[in-house]
Amino acid sequence: MKEGKSVNHQQPHQNGHLSPSKFAKLFDPEASWDKDQLGDVLHWIRQGLGLVCGFLWGSIPLVGGIWFILFLALSTGLIYSYYAVILKVDEEEFGGHGALLQEGLFASVTLFLLSWILVYSLAHF
Repeated sequence: MKEGKSVNHQQPHQNGHLSPSKFAKLFDPEASWDKDQLGDVLHWIRQGLGLVCGFLWGSIPLVGGIWFILFLALSTGLIYSYYAVILKVDEEEFGGHGALLQEGLFASVTLFLLSWILVYSLAHF
């Protein structure tokens, strides 16, 4: 009798949690991405950053347009460095830099402003 190789196949999680291989893919430059997957990842990174910065800006209390511009620069720089430096994807396959940098931008600006204004108003008035 031949002994078969034991292959560890990971079953998808029933509860919707990401498996360790999904987390590893987020930082793996060799992983393959389709346009929707990468767009979703970039979108949710921006949303998280918008929420964190909004809470931080509102609780410190920061006011003024310079902080809004700083958020835009921070968000854009983080997204660019994520797909260009960490993932090393060919941006032309995904519509160019403009399409990737725009992914989730307007929703994150809305979430950032909403959380900034709410936290500032509730904490400092």
